[in-house]
Amino acid sequence: MTTIKDSVHDHIEVQGVAAALLDTPPVQRLRHVSQLGTVTLVYPSANHTRFEHSLGVYHLADRALSHLGIEGQQAERVRAAALLHDVGHSPYSHNVEDVVHRRTGKYHDDVEGLLGEGPVARVLSEHGLNPDRVAGLVAGEGELGQLVSGELDVDRMDYLVRDAHHTGVPYGTIDHERLIRELSFVDGELVLDEGNVQTAESLLLARALMNPTVYQHHVARIAKSMLRRGTERLLATTDATAEELRRWDDSDLLVALRRCEDTSGYARRLTQRDLYKRAVWAERGAVPDDLLEADREAVGAMEADIANTANVDDDAVVLDVPAEPSMTESSSRVLVNGEVRRLGEQSTLVNAIRAAQRDQWRLGVYAPADESERVGEAAIRELGLDLDGARVRDVRPGIHATLDEFN
Repeated sequence: MTTIKDSVHDHIEVQGVAAALLDTPPVQRLRHVSQLGTVTLVYPSANHTRFEHSLGVYHLADRALSHLGIEGQQAERVRAAALLHDVGHSPYSHNVEDVVHRRTGKYHDDVEGLLGEGPVARVLSEHGLNPDRVAGLVAGEGELGQLVSGELDVDRMDYLVRDAHHTGVPYGTIDHERLIRELSFVDGELVLDEGNVQTAESLLLARALMNPTVYQHHVARIAKSMLRRGTERLLATTDATAEELRRWDDSDLLVALRRCEDTSGYARRLTQRDLYKRAVWAERGAVPDDLLEADREAVGAMEADIANTANVDDDAVVLDVPAEPSMTESSSRVLVNGEVRRLGEQSTLVNAIRAAQRDQWRLGVYAPADESERVGEAAIRELGLDLDGARVRDVRPGIHATLDEFN
């Protein structure tokens, strides 16, 4: 058994298959993949990695298994899946995941190929575990897969607390100990026991508060957009493939960007925090509906049109269209009077948070500081935005709305 001191969970005891997996290259690579990617450009202390998060997820999974009375090979499969759940992450975590997916068809939780061969496969086989079944748990398959990837999973419980701890913001605080103690299975569904509607709401609220403050902070979004643009250019102009890039760490990608003439400018800007600025920051109501459905090719064409109208280089315009707000946590199951109900059906708070998420949604157009004025004016015309002359708007009407409005 190995005991590791953790900044969030204090001491984590790692044993069995997890201890054997710990020193395999795919797991050790996670020491060099940042948990929050470009968020560190906003919160300098957010330098934690996918490695320590994976340890935290393993720890909480182990606690949950103990509470649920699950033992033997079933439990070992879940522990292995918890430790390995992030080995599929690309450099900078989610920041370039869409770029990789467009070329490989794989997201970070598509880990069958990574677990099916090499040192991880050998360790799993030595412990009598089928790599395919472990990969299935990582993808959330089956009853026990809900512990690793689901609405009440231990992944979410760890990253909210860990990200809040390392950024220093107070919003991700949740009672993960109570969440784990109150978990149970009812007809194959992972639910929270009676009297825990507020416990489930705390998970939902923590995520809702962390999203605009940390995960979708405008500076992090600008840097992420620049990183994606550089990564796309790197794959288009060099011999590097998305499959290879998927296995790189953060330093590998940054060095590759620096060495490529076509992407060295992005690398310099990211390294020196010389980021583009907001030319447009538009609320949902100002954005035409069809713009939200645009694919990557359509977005690229719009960027070119904006650049042409503004008489700037194509590289000077980045259009950032986030997906419509979603709230998977609202489908968490809770027991109410002996009946399994979705949180969204039971909680008044869910509707208020949905409204707040829509209110916080922003479309971004980014450009170098000295060109942002022209780019903003061109973007309003080319995209058909209804901004009443305000290119960058961060006013949020209705922010003081009460819960009574959503009954």
